[in-house]
Amino acid sequence: MDGGSKGPRGQLLHLDVCVDEQKPRSGVLELLGRLRPQWKPQDIKMKVFTEGITNQLMGCFVGSLQELGAVLVRVYGRMTELYVDREREVEMFKILHSHNCGPQIYCSFQNGICYEFVRGTVLDNTLLTQPAIYRLIATEMGKIHSIKLESDPVENILWKKMAQFLKLVHNAQSNTPAPHSSKLLQEIPSIETLSDEMETLKRHLSQIGSPTVLCHNDLLTKNIIYDNKEGMVRFIDYEYADFNYQAFDIGNHFNEFAGTSDTDYSLYPSPELQRDWLTAYLESYKHSVGLEATVTEREVQKLYVQVCKFSLASNFFWGLWAILQARYSSIDFDFERYAMARFDYYFEKKEEYFGLTLS
Repeated sequence: MDGGSKGPRGQLLHLDVCVDEQKPRSGVLELLGRLRPQWKPQDIKMKVFTEGITNQLMGCFVGSLQELGAVLVRVYGRMTELYVDREREVEMFKILHSHNCGPQIYCSFQNGICYEFVRGTVLDNTLLTQPAIYRLIATEMGKIHSIKLESDPVENILWKKMAQFLKLVHNAQSNTPAPHSSKLLQEIPSIETLSDEMETLKRHLSQIGSPTVLCHNDLLTKNIIYDNKEGMVRFIDYEYADFNYQAFDIGNHFNEFAGTSDTDYSLYPSPELQRDWLTAYLESYKHSVGLEATVTEREVQKLYVQVCKFSLASNFFWGLWAILQARYSSIDFDFERYAMARFDYYFEKKEEYFGLTLS
């Protein structure tokens, strides 16, 4: 299964190939000629996945996509190198694969990566509220959060990444005209307001004791693969994976209950669902780090409050991201409306969540 994934001295294989976003087949066949030389070009099938709103993703296979050996080819979205650290993404692939929490990466190429297809189906939004499913997700997140690296202490990336996004938004607004028909500049908060809000978030959230752990940081439904035969879930796509606050990763996932195409925050999980989810998570996390797995109501309540507060940071973060995507992305998606939905809910819940106390 290695498929030629190693270059010199154990480095990831890099292929000097550029895949055309509009006509990808010839570039993809060139990649597969190295990764799967036994496949005959005329037998190779490609399935384009349309769920993504950052990159283009294709599943390549002979026979069935669900058979062993299928390859995912991800072509990076336009200008995403501005805010995604591609070298760090490859590191995260390797770390999560080595802990049996992610697929194997096969190679990088000029404008993307190839990696192992994770068997199963992309999770449907309706499944997020089913206890049997959301407890699997909570358990898997607990496992990932328990992964420790030898390079401790680690750097928490949240505020640095958020400041980077804010700077890119400022530069984009200063240097490029807004897309025609854009109402975004009139409706989103000013750079000064956004900067003040970020500082307020940083002051408040840095003091509430959420530990820094290895996080996925982008756990929407399309990044969760459910294998009903095995009764398990796997997380995919590690563009934003890095060390972050535990409560950010969970609050971010809860925000994703609202969906992306038609964001509807009435679908945000109820306090009862959240507490059940957090109980399953804490059982998994404590077990994985070698603690007594019994979970107290006090522990659940503390994490519940931390998650509510960090869900604000998640909405703020992806609001900034969506402004950038509205400027640069070639993907057909209403990023402006998405940015507004994120910021609107941030301001709607800010006072309530800031008012919650940990005791």
